[in-house]
Amino acid sequence: MKYSIIADAYESIESTSKRLEMTNHLVKLIKQTPKSLLSKVAYLTQGKLHPDFDGIEISMAERMIIMCLVKISGKKKEELTKTFKNIGDLGSTADKILSEQDTLKLITRSPLTVEKVYNTLDKIAHTSGKGTVRIKIGLLVNLLLDATSKEARYLVRTVVGKLRLGIGDMTFLDALAIAYGEGKHSRVDVERAYNMSSDLGLVSETLANEGLEGIRNFRIRIGRPIRPMLCERLTTADEILTKIGGTGSAEFKYDGLRIQAHIASGEISLFSRRLENITSQFPDVIKALTSSVNAEEIIVEGECVAIDPDTDEMLPFQVVTQRRGRKYDIKRMTDKIPVVLILFDALYVNGKSLIDFPYLERRRILKKMVRETNGIRLTHPLIIDNPVELDNLIDTAAETGYEGLVIKAIGSNSVYQAGARGFLWIKYKREYMSEMVDTVDLVVVGAFAGMGRRAGTYGALLMASYDEELDAFKTVCKLGTGFDDATLAKLPKIFEADRIDHAHPRVESKIEADFWFVPRKVLELFGSELTLSPSHTCGLDLIKNGVGLAIRFPRFAGKWRDDKASEDATTVKEIVSMYRSQLKHV
Repeated sequence: MKYSIIADAYESIESTSKRLEMTNHLVKLIKQTPKSLLSKVAYLTQGKLHPDFDGIEISMAERMIIMCLVKISGKKKEELTKTFKNIGDLGSTADKILSEQDTLKLITRSPLTVEKVYNTLDKIAHTSGKGTVRIKIGLLVNLLLDATSKEARYLVRTVVGKLRLGIGDMTFLDALAIAYGEGKHSRVDVERAYNMSSDLGLVSETLANEGLEGIRNFRIRIGRPIRPMLCERLTTADEILTKIGGTGSAEFKYDGLRIQAHIASGEISLFSRRLENITSQFPDVIKALTSSVNAEEIIVEGECVAIDPDTDEMLPFQVVTQRRGRKYDIKRMTDKIPVVLILFDALYVNGKSLIDFPYLERRRILKKMVRETNGIRLTHPLIIDNPVELDNLIDTAAETGYEGLVIKAIGSNSVYQAGARGFLWIKYKREYMSEMVDTVDLVVVGAFAGMGRRAGTYGALLMASYDEELDAFKTVCKLGTGFDDATLAKLPKIFEADRIDHAHPRVESKIEADFWFVPRKVLELFGSELTLSPSHTCGLDLIKNGVGLAIRFPRFAGKWRDDKASEDATTVKEIVSMYRSQLKHV
């Protein structure tokens, strides 16, 4: 398959902001792709080579790409660097350089194939040790010498991790369902398989080769993380108990890192909420699980919380996050910041999926298979059917330092909804009693230039919620308070890798920001209340025609939610629900 087919499709996708048109371009690309290559095309369209949990990245810095362009163009590094800074995108810079090279037109190119592109990029990703930089540059140069200017644009963007087509995984699943299923309505089956595997390439390959029957027979596999089930939120004990059928299981909500542990024949893998393999970062958790779990194969889920070894007191979220993402000093950090894994669910045991089992049955199996130790504990839920009792428990949670409660349905339908947010699990926090019903986790999509004391940095960030139905991000406020001076000064550097010169295709904004970003970083913030706003697109037309919702007096709560993907942010639906609940208490 010629790589030019992919480049043409990407250019068509990039030229539109309409979701339907993007999907149609994807359907065409999928149908043009041989079944044997569909998994590779799926990964490339995600801007990667493998699923996230494999932890394999291409890892070529911008300076290395400039060195490649120097080699193929004959231009000086300083000249190319200046061109790059003026354009602001290395892919477009490569496109411009190659299209200007008259000598390159005389070179007899071998048309690039998807196989050659993928295999070469994979070799680059796996190259390490002595001479790594030289080898990687040589491999990419060989690709670029055979590339057209358009192909070079998308090759380079893929290599530096900035493909930025504006396509979410759910849009790709829509296209798959249309191309190889029974139409868009079969997306539910395709999405279920994706939720059980977190592997777009595997799902694509299975659907293409085995059809919907293969997708419906899809099974959980140890080593492939299940996309986590998420909570909805409500504001009163009465609402919560009514929503879950009158009786629920209430447990404390821990301020930690959500971890999914996969165990098979003594081998243990740990995955983050964002589906990254973080096994090497938590050797103490591995050791604790080894002596605690009594099952040949099992998948369990819990919260990893930092503790004070002298008092056994749980420490804030910001402490445990210091353990994430480390490649070095792991032993020192393990000793400095001890953790405990508090398990709350079992999803798979000894060859059998538990996700369709009712919650209490999953809990029964969890207690049978896991022995509590110093490093591994279980949540201890209470069955509650009384709103007064639930309110008393939320007070206890607040007094003892917990974030709040999670109340879970316990009826026959209380399955584990992988990858979904629903009312089978409901968050209940003490902050719900304030004017604004909770802190929210929002995505940074843009920024505004600072003035006065903030000249040279950003004066405020443009924040957005996630629209699940449209797979888009909708603005809800500008955030400029709650940052210390040191953080403010670093903001341009923090967002440098995400800078783009226009609003991202997945961002819907009436406001024109000074700077735009790929919607990737998630921040926690709180505000005084939610209000109607003609300037923001969150909840647009849902409360009143032509009007959206905004957060008044937003303030950064101090948490960079690196454990959350942008799609895990507070949703438009949740914010609309919070606004309506707020009205009930006026």
